Amino acid sequence: MKEWLWRLLGKGSEVAVVTFCTGDAELCRRMAEEVRGLVPDRRHFVVTEENWPGVRRELRPFRIGLVPVMLGPAHNSLRRAAYRLAPHKILAYNSRLERHHLRPTLAGFLFWRGVPLDRIYLRPWWWPWPKRERSSAPAGHEVIEGRPCTPGRRRVAVLSPYFPFPLSHGGAVRIYNLLREIAKEFDVELFAFLDEPGRPGGLPHLLELCARVVLVGKPRYREPGWGTLLPPEVHEFRSPAMRRALDEERRWFDYEILQVEYTQLAEYGGDILVEHDVTFDLFTQIARRERTLSAAWDLFRWRRFEKRAVSRYRHVVVMSEKDAELLGTGEIVPNGVDLERFRAEPETPGERLLFIGSFRHFPNIAAFRFFTERVWPLLEHKFPRMTLAVVCGPDYLTYWRAFADSPEPLGQVSDLPRIRLLGFVSDVRTLYVESNLVLVPTTVSAGTNVKVLEAMAMRRAVVSTASGCAGLGLLHGHSVWIGDTPEAFAAGIATLIADPERRAQIAEAAHAHAVRKFDWSAIGEKQRALLRVPPVVADPDVRD
Repeated sequence: MKEWLWRLLGKGSEVAVVTFCTGDAELCRRMAEEVRGLVPDRRHFVVTEENWPGVRRELRPFRIGLVPVMLGPAHNSLRRAAYRLAPHKILAYNSRLERHHLRPTLAGFLFWRGVPLDRIYLRPWWWPWPKRERSSAPAGHEVIEGRPCTPGRRRVAVLSPYFPFPLSHGGAVRIYNLLREIAKEFDVELFAFLDEPGRPGGLPHLLELCARVVLVGKPRYREPGWGTLLPPEVHEFRSPAMRRALDEERRWFDYEILQVEYTQLAEYGGDILVEHDVTFDLFTQIARRERTLSAAWDLFRWRRFEKRAVSRYRHVVVMSEKDAELLGTGEIVPNGVDLERFRAEPETPGERLLFIGSFRHFPNIAAFRFFTERVWPLLEHKFPRMTLAVVCGPDYLTYWRAFADSPEPLGQVSDLPRIRLLGFVSDVRTLYVESNLVLVPTTVSAGTNVKVLEAMAMRRAVVSTASGCAGLGLLHGHSVWIGDTPEAFAAGIATLIADPERRAQIAEAAHAHAVRKFDWSAIGEKQRALLRVPPVVADPDVRD
């Protein structure tokens, strides 16, 4: 009967796949290649605005088996033609090159609206419909013995959202160096979440500093970001196993003070809360730029949670006077730099730029896009020998796809061979030595940037936005060059690349400032003084 109906409609037995190029040309090319690999035994047609009338006539004797389309704002008329051709055969691709069969379901609607594929099946815990995925938290914890305890020493504990090694981003640099400073006077126990099971590779480095290291698997939070009054980042670290570990180790190791790193861990309670950045400040900047309901909701949740969390800790540590003013409280223990490790070296002539920004921190992705899309076009033809190295951090593609609207950053720079993307770099000092200028093109930022301090210690001039070097006490034209617009940022790079003498003066002033203000040894004394304060009974957990 089916065959008879097809013949009645004038269709033959051959089934065709018709791919509609309804978006970015490069993404559509990759989509068409992937579809050929997925369905190699079918006749394939690739449709563009120009050839659609001719292809439509060619398709008359064929049955339509699959219609891949690229979702996005462009070529809506061609996309409507695809929907008319075979409304039940649509295989939709998004700009990340994720694919999903469009059906008249909630999942199909969400994908069509731009929700990433790994999130379209997420539902809040209160959602009445059945959920495809559920949150989970690993059970149990591992305790690893480190250096021997010293009789008579007080004992303290530090809770971190990640294992602070390797030193691939600013937070790990800070926690590791202050653990080293704390260990000069106290016996330390480190509690850390792990993204992957097993012991981390840098464990021996921490066992030299800590008497005990406690490792707990990070929970897998599988709910949509909008579906909870608490910020999603707080839910991502809600772990019964970590609570049990803290309780058991308080009895066994008998630590007197618990220092909690980062606001998202504030629910665990403790004596000292370290605000690596004022998170609602970051979301305030995002809300001002985007002016969307989603951004406003994120800002409301973070301001509400952070203000409550800060009020329930006896001591709150901030990175700068600006952060203390934002919170209305806080004891400043700034970020620093290891002046023994990051030693100044003379630069060699050239036009080599360096940007260090792990993509696990989404403002660095925004910074990368700001530079490659809006600043680099103003420079690439004026300086044909100029190059840029970008340190994106480990697993940068995973973080890029979570925050960006393209499958990989190489799509941003495929036509820019002078821009080199690097993943994890175990020792960035070589890159600083090779560079002539360090860039910090962050459009939204909170706290203070360790990468600026490292550049200062290595005696390299920095071109930054105002937010990128905030809280460090640097002066435009004297110890840093500040530019907030693409034109101003590009002008700063052009000026300093063309004038090595001025570049050297700025680098020298910045280096002297780093030596005076940001040596970890002096900062470590501030941290130890805070821990010397006699403990009090901890406040209840910060719960809703």
